[in-house]
Amino acid sequence: MLVLLVAFLACLSAPLSSEAQEADQELYSKQLIHQAERARLADHREWQLLLHYRKNLFGGYESEQDDPGFFLSPKGKTDPAAELAATLAQFFFADLVGRSKQPAQCAFVARYHWLKEQLRFDSARLPPMVCERFDRWYEDFEVQSISLIFPAAFLNNPASMFGHTLFRVDQKGQTEQTRILAYTINYAAEVPPHAGLAYPIRGIFGSYKGYFSTIPYYLKVQQYRDIENRDIWEYRLNLTGNQLRRFLMHAWELGNAYFDYFFFKENCSYHILALLDYADPELHLTDEFIGWTVPADTIRLVVSKPGLVSDITYRPSRSTVIKRKREALPAEERDLAHRMTQDVGEMTSTAFTRLVPAKQAFLLDLASDYLRYRIETTDDPKPEWKAQNREILATRSQLRIPSKEFLVRPFAKQPELGHKMHRVSIGGGWRNNDTFEEATFRGGYHDLLDPEVGYTPDAQIELASITVRHYNRADQTRVERATLLNLLSLSPIDSVFHAPSWKFNLGMNTIRHNGCQLCSNGIFSGGIGGAKELRLLNREVLFAFAETEASVSKAYHELHRVGGGATVGMLVDLTERWKIMATGSYLYFPLGDKSDDFRWHVGSRFTVSRNWVVRLEYNHRDHDNDVLFSVQAFF
Repeated sequence: MLVLLVAFLACLSAPLSSEAQEADQELYSKQLIHQAERARLADHREWQLLLHYRKNLFGGYESEQDDPGFFLSPKGKTDPAAELAATLAQFFFADLVGRSKQPAQCAFVARYHWLKEQLRFDSARLPPMVCERFDRWYEDFEVQSISLIFPAAFLNNPASMFGHTLFRVDQKGQTEQTRILAYTINYAAEVPPHAGLAYPIRGIFGSYKGYFSTIPYYLKVQQYRDIENRDIWEYRLNLTGNQLRRFLMHAWELGNAYFDYFFFKENCSYHILALLDYADPELHLTDEFIGWTVPADTIRLVVSKPGLVSDITYRPSRSTVIKRKREALPAEERDLAHRMTQDVGEMTSTAFTRLVPAKQAFLLDLASDYLRYRIETTDDPKPEWKAQNREILATRSQLRIPSKEFLVRPFAKQPELGHKMHRVSIGGGWRNNDTFEEATFRGGYHDLLDPEVGYTPDAQIELASITVRHYNRADQTRVERATLLNLLSLSPIDSVFHAPSWKFNLGMNTIRHNGCQLCSNGIFSGGIGGAKELRLLNREVLFAFAETEASVSKAYHELHRVGGGATVGMLVDLTERWKIMATGSYLYFPLGDKSDDFRWHVGSRFTVSRNWVVRLEYNHRDHDNDVLFSVQAFF
């Protein structure tokens, strides 16, 4: 009897034949799919986050993911249940899938672990596979925390006009000084070299593919802080150990596919928020962005979540460091430091040698900062700059004293302190012999008279603005102004920095010309110039532009006119809340309707609170006078 029992148990423990194994796998696969259907896992928020599903207008689903290799079902892009069933079935096989060519358990490791947790896989019937590539990638991070990184806006690059966001994976044992060696998780469009103006145009319509990548942080700092002169804000996030693992597992999956990149909505900031949404599904970050996603708005949203941000660190650009150090010096020492960058013989001059060692060290550090700035921001740096920097550093090393800590104050505060992106205004005033009321909506983003806190100083980006005005005596309601795009960058010039100022405008306004009292006028204009910063009252920026303008209107005898001229102006910060701007222009139009214009504008803004301001503005243009008082709200 004992012999028979032993033989029976041996039969039970004998390995199944390959046919029996396949049959058992198929049976267990069907059981898991049936179990998932009963539990309605395809309707769970986490599954929809993993596959980036969004409800469409007709009540169904569509994934924002655009890489066919991201889906294991032919219907996966629009059918969450079909994709879940296909995913479960594929977990039983070692076939290579996705762009990374790995078994499904490894290519889609976050899906695997979530479904395993929900369905409690029997490891004997669905054996876990060894995912060496993922394990190495994950272990190399040695993750302790995640930081959200915000390089400030940079108007000279269409891809960076609104700023950028990315994540840094902070490792165990790193300090503030060594975190520059950490890795980042970044999402960006794959743009061919020298795309130029094609980038924003194609980017608006999703003509580029966007990919996730893992790049050393020091390379991003070099690009943003040292080359593009962008301040960087770092926001340490409070995530649990489990949330950190979920974050990185989904980042691994997204490295296996691409999204169509849309400049205004599905951009660098939108898709990285999806990683946080999966790490903590209670956040609902991407749900807040429907029509467009602006990096500064994503920072405001993340900071607004109670307890999510634990620490904020400021990493100034090299140009900010140089400017703040120069501000800390009296004029004669400032000039001496600049002369040292041009003639190293100044280091042996009486003006330098009579200084105390600490001041000498400060001037040498400043001179080296400036030379490195010129070397790294110039396409073809002069060989003598490197030689001069070596001599300055050699002299600096002979002092044998450490550099004193220098606290660098940002010119623009962190973005979450700034006004919100959209703006509405209600106003009224007088134009020539009539009174009016008007309402304005602006889709974004910021103009020179808006409160500057949190925004790049002396920069303007206006998008999708429209003003409707009603004239009382004429009893006429009309579109008074419309702006498609209005860009302006004032870059104050001094003995160190020589970047030009520039502007561009595309839109329409209402003019009085050739007997037409209220005529629509399409405008295309641009200009190049320079600016100078003064400190006579508080802070003033004087500027001048040479510009060209083309207009189209029925008010012109030949329906158009083309010409150019000049504008001079002044922007004054009287107090933190009160700002004024005055400009004067003369333009001559030799083509089309031969005419000329004298124009001037005076505007004043007073900030009531972060998102509420009042303005008083006066405009004169070709015998046309306009006074407007408005109340503006940002939302």
